[in-house]
Amino acid sequence: GRGLKSHAYIHSVQFSHHVFLNLHTLKFYCLPDNYKIIDSSLEDITYVLKPTFTAQQITNLDKQAKLSRAYDGTTYLPGIVGLNNIKANDYANAVLQALSNVPPLRNYFLEEENYKSIQRPPGDIMFLLVQRFGELMRKLWNPRNFKAHVSPHEMLQAVVLCSKKNFQITKQGDGVDFLSWFLNALHSALGGTKKKKKSEQRAMKALCSLGAPRSGDACHPWSPTD
Repeated sequence: GRGLKSHAYIHSVQFSHHVFLNLHTLKFYCLPDNYKIIDSSLEDITYVLKPTFTAQQITNLDKQAKLSRAYDGTTYLPGIVGLNNIKANDYANAVLQALSNVPPLRNYFLEEENYKSIQRPPGDIMFLLVQRFGELMRKLWNPRNFKAHVSPHEMLQAVVLCSKKNFQITKQGDGVDFLSWFLNALHSALGGTKKKKKSEQRAMKALCSLGAPRSGDACHPWSPTD
């Protein structure tokens, strides 16, 4: 908010910090004067927060590997960047980084339009995994990052919530168990079942590329009993 009693307004007056960003609309405002700031130099910030990829860019990812330079001067290869270890989440980081380099899965999640309009039941929280994984994937492959590493905090918060704390940030977990749960959770959240006709087709193709076991013509992710 930007009202007289909002935290942003009070902060701008007390500390003379005047530029604020709405994280939902990605619009900048000057407080306490309360006017919108339009300046192309701020586009780098909004792009880091919400990277976007065209179909052509996605097609060329593996054809034109090129080092990028972060704001702090370090160089990195998009897609090959570190994930912050918040406390004991390295087991999840390893799985997320591996999945981010599976081309069919990566390509599907880099383009938000692939799953943005999928309808889910009211109150369903599992689709949060899909949204957060897509966001993380786009940040990992962003050629305009400020640093050569990315925070998986929002992604891991969704994991803790959707797994009902079976997988946590503060407690080590088993990477194989996490991989199995995560793939099945994504598959289900995208509307998938073991019957291909009821699955979200493009996501199914991506998940199948991981070597998931097949049942007839249908592909379904790993489960602990497979």
